[in-house]
Amino acid sequence: MSIGVNCSHCFPRHRPNSPTLVSSSSSLSSIIVCNMDTSAGPSLFPLHRCKTLHLVRHAQGIHNVDGDKNYKAYMSPEYFDAHITPLGWQQVDNLRKHVHECGLAKRIDLVITSPLLRTLQTAVGVFGGDGYTDRMDVVPLMVANAGNSGRAAISSLNCPPIVAVELCREHLGVHPCDKRRNISDYQFLFPAVDFSLIESDEDTWWKADVRETKEEVAARGQKFLNWLWTRKEKEIAIVTHSGFLFHTLSALGNDCHPLVKKEICKHFANCELRSMVIVDRSMIGFDPSTTNYPGKIPSGLDLPSDVVDEKAD
Repeated sequence: MSIGVNCSHCFPRHRPNSPTLVSSSSSLSSIIVCNMDTSAGPSLFPLHRCKTLHLVRHAQGIHNVDGDKNYKAYMSPEYFDAHITPLGWQQVDNLRKHVHECGLAKRIDLVITSPLLRTLQTAVGVFGGDGYTDRMDVVPLMVANAGNSGRAAISSLNCPPIVAVELCREHLGVHPCDKRRNISDYQFLFPAVDFSLIESDEDTWWKADVRETKEEVAARGQKFLNWLWTRKEKEIAIVTHSGFLFHTLSALGNDCHPLVKKEICKHFANCELRSMVIVDRSMIGFDPSTTNYPGKIPSGLDLPSDVVDEKAD
């Protein structure tokens, strides 16, 4: 999808009656939700022109521990493609428990993950199957001890497909923790994750001496939202990064009620999940409704009474 036409809106999943927020930037092709008139009532959209997104920031990585104390730690080569800490795995286990207890695990059609070690570990840990049992006909989502995790292998049975997508990577450049490994390395560690949408085995996006601007991150985020409309799935979990989420969401909603904008774009904690709805207002998507019913079967006379009133007038 090209960037340049305002086309979709996004708003908190638990606020279906929230005002709709329009981006103040005409260069963005997707916009997050809220009417410019903050006193407006509920907005109504056809269900098949909406998607529910469950946005997740990865669990605590080894770079987060020192980085929270000293920002310069993010420049350390030892944090290249940072993996999850033991505390991070506890966060994964707690979020996994939550998504199963609230019924979300059964509703998700697809999981999209950034192709970095910490997001892959989070995605398979939260949304993957149970413990893996060796079988000739089933490969695991994650092999045992992937990324020095000390964790058992994770099954690919009874869980949604997990697809790695480059567009939702973290703020690119300079920081070694945000540089990925070769895809062939990940394929060994995460055999049942789908990496087919990633074009290059090597990381050609990350540059050692060039840091992506905030505007470039936001534009990449809008391109990612547009890409979601090429997918048939209606309820999608996205495991990504704090910087990507913050800059993507902060570029939107400037005409929204301040409290709703704050709710949408505030920084994510490690392993935080927020559910939102995006709305296709410019008919980018092509999926027909799966629940609408045309009526008049068998066919018969059905002139509505209000039409009769209009004719009488």
